Amino acid sequence: MKLAAVQLKSVKGNIEFNISRHIHAVNLAAGENADFIIFPELSVTGYEPSLADQLAMDLYDNRLAPFQLSADQKNICIAIGIPTKDAAGVYISMAIFRPAQARLVYSKKYLHADEYPYFSSGNNFPVIEISNEKIAPAICYELSVPEHTDAAIKAGADIYVASVAKTAAGVDNAARTLSLAAEEYQIPVLMCNAIGPADNFINAGCSAAWKRDGSLLAKLGTDTEAILFFDSERETAYSISL
Repeated sequence: MKLAAVQLKSVKGNIEFNISRHIHAVNLAAGENADFIIFPELSVTGYEPSLADQLAMDLYDNRLAPFQLSADQKNICIAIGIPTKDAAGVYISMAIFRPAQARLVYSKKYLHADEYPYFSSGNNFPVIEISNEKIAPAICYELSVPEHTDAAIKAGADIYVASVAKTAAGVDNAARTLSLAAEEYQIPVLMCNAIGPADNFINAGCSAAWKRDGSLLAKLGTDTEAILFFDSERETAYSISL
């Protein structure tokens, strides 16, 4: 399977502009015959907890229609980051668009302590199946929670994919954790981080892919908008500018 991690800079609260950048990335990834494309945590709005309530989107919001159209026309699975909301609260969510199938939403179950004032915990755990391979998603802090990784393995994950919004220190810690997870469970791992300002910190990029033995295969820079492509079967990788 060919996966694509899009490392991009989201503009705070500018949903329309951010979606246009997402679709540009989707078109590039489809041109490289990617099967699955993932974006950073809350990529459509930017990681802005204090604004999430007012920026929250429904899974079938008309502004998200281009993602389903792209999935259908280009035969590609697309996972984007959006805040969602229901009667119980606001969620850090991953909206998943699959070719000719119903949309899925995965809401972050394990929240960082700083997120509790703004978000509620999700309770679903989808595994995305493409061509008989199962992708287990994680959203940022979850990758450091052993129960989350264990649940992914028990669900039959063939690939573990993390969508994050992390500082330089945070992404270094995540890299160590994901390398160990790849080695322990013998599965390839992909991490997608953002770049640029978010909330009260700076996203530090360094989106990366790890082989089944835990060794680092490829890593992007700290301030470059780019797409990292990862062939999980051959364990090869390359990148292109966004």
